[in-house]
Amino acid sequence: MKSVLKRAKKIKLLMLDVDGVLTDGRIIYDNLGRDLKFFDVHDGLGVYLLWLMGIKTVLATAKNSGVISHRAKDMLVEEVYKDIFPKSKILEIVKKRFKVSAQEVCFVGDDLVDFSIMKRCGLSIAVANACDEIKKIAHYITRKTGGRGAVREVAEILLKSQGLWQKALKIYE
Repeated sequence: MKSVLKRAKKIKLLMLDVDGVLTDGRIIYDNLGRDLKFFDVHDGLGVYLLWLMGIKTVLATAKNSGVISHRAKDMLVEEVYKDIFPKSKILEIVKKRFKVSAQEVCFVGDDLVDFSIMKRCGLSIAVANACDEIKKIAHYITRKTGGRGAVREVAEILLKSQGLWQKALKIYE
């Protein structure tokens, strides 16, 4: 955990996969073919707290779903990159756009489509229910599962490692 906290101290940007990280991985289709996803309110607050403390969040997903943009707006996410494959190709764009190095990026993933980018980021995190290959390359594996508080757990690690957690809590006093 010590090496994870050392890496977390450097993070200026959080990049999240969507399906399986911000959601539990289930996709529901209605009778018109529109997809519905479950999001966790605690994860949303974690992303919001990061934003308040100056740590930006972006989403990178291999799918293209309108509901993702709505959730991103609610959480004050900076950018949403859809239809990205391989995800590693977005890293250079994000580094330039946000003026960060790869060592200052934390990526949270759960499945094989996240493999290439996770190998290139300063802090790679797998959610508890990620596939084995992703868990093997992760610097940290969350206790919580995707769509069920894993992103909030990551947000707290980042904020606490950077000495920002107490400042974030004061907002709610």
